[in-house]
Amino acid sequence: MKNKIVIVGGGPAGMAAALAAKEHCKDKCNVIIIEREHTLGGILNQCIHDGFGLLKFGQMMTGPEYANKYEKLIEKADIKVYTDTMVIDVTNDKKVTFINKNGLSTIKASSIIFATGCRERTRGNIAIPGTRPAGIFTAGVAQNLTNNKNICIGKKVIILGSGDIGLIMARRLTYEGADVIGVIELQKQPGGLQRNISQCLYDFDIPLYLQHTIVEIKGKERLQAVTVAPVDELGNPIENNKFTLECDTLVLSVGLIPENEIAKKSGVLLDDKTNGALTDEYLQTNISGVFVCGNSIKVMDLVDYVSEQGEVAGYNAVAYLFNEKMYEFKKQRSLEMPKGLPENGKFTCILCPNGCSITVEGNNVNGNKCNRGKQFAIQEKKTPKRVLTITILTQKGYTISAKTDRPIDKEIIKEVIKICKKIRASDNCKIGDVILDNIANTNANLIATSKVHL
Repeated sequence: MKNKIVIVGGGPAGMAAALAAKEHCKDKCNVIIIEREHTLGGILNQCIHDGFGLLKFGQMMTGPEYANKYEKLIEKADIKVYTDTMVIDVTNDKKVTFINKNGLSTIKASSIIFATGCRERTRGNIAIPGTRPAGIFTAGVAQNLTNNKNICIGKKVIILGSGDIGLIMARRLTYEGADVIGVIELQKQPGGLQRNISQCLYDFDIPLYLQHTIVEIKGKERLQAVTVAPVDELGNPIENNKFTLECDTLVLSVGLIPENEIAKKSGVLLDDKTNGALTDEYLQTNISGVFVCGNSIKVMDLVDYVSEQGEVAGYNAVAYLFNEKMYEFKKQRSLEMPKGLPENGKFTCILCPNGCSITVEGNNVNGNKCNRGKQFAIQEKKTPKRVLTITILTQKGYTISAKTDRPIDKEIIKEVIKICKKIRASDNCKIGDVILDNIANTNANLIATSKVHL
């Protein structure tokens, strides 16, 4: 009987781990992914913005495109995948119990990899006083409703927290016609990347309230307003200077926590402060043959890093079974990704995570690390352009994501969005298919970046 390597979680870490395990063990093991959602990809399926895959694949991709690339590789690799399947128990002797439409099943694994990602902090975690009206969402839930279900979550929106997901949702909700009144941040500097401050807030003149917090939520059935106050150096609200902002929607972007409840149940030790799984340099936990990778250990800035760590865990799960030398996962490599406010008088390049701050004075361009950055800054000074990422309805009313295949003038994005709202894509549309060519005479084609999952 072949050894079984079971991977709990089919997001970017789990998919990368499965592929690496299968490549290493060939036909000596059965590799199995168990995923609770309808499709593989995890959070990537609702991240319709671009910015994924530049390090891993050398191209800028949306979340669904990145997930689809891995999904195709998994289909070719003879990896068993259970979707719509919930793991309900894992014992320390590696018995994995799960449930799906076929009932309750148990697999005796030889090695296990937990790739269960992370979850959002909620209102309860940060204890905002006030009533409990409708209209309060975590950023991930807001993203899922907007991008995957085509649901309008509100018209007048406040966002608490300036991490990248909060910034990206500010832009996304603006595209959907919402009035994003402001982003409120407790710290002196925003938590997201400079390039996201530039393209998600500055592009739309969305106010950023630094060193402020929400001290009260108002409303009965539906949110009506929030009370905002500046904070002192210790983060305490200055009550005398508080003010009210009317809104019908509050989006909470207040941090992520590693998701390890099932791993903990199996006996895996967790960090008391972060809830991240404790592993050695080989990503192995205190239980021999049980590994953890991705955001289950520590929330990472880039999905490319998540995949990289998944590959190490997958390789080592096989190495453990055959007493081979394991790969040491060295300290996570990282780019110098500038956070905080963009520098005045400089263009913040949005083409890659480096986010170079570039000056253009006549024919002199400085601060760029590559020629693409130079060309971006020259274009930005002349006529700013952006790649539009958007959702489209199909003929039967399903929601898919799409993007322009090249940047278009920023000034006509609203016009292009109006066109996107009127068209209907084919229900059989595939990723990469052209939905509408030369949209609004921009010489850009609108192409599908996801497909209908029935």
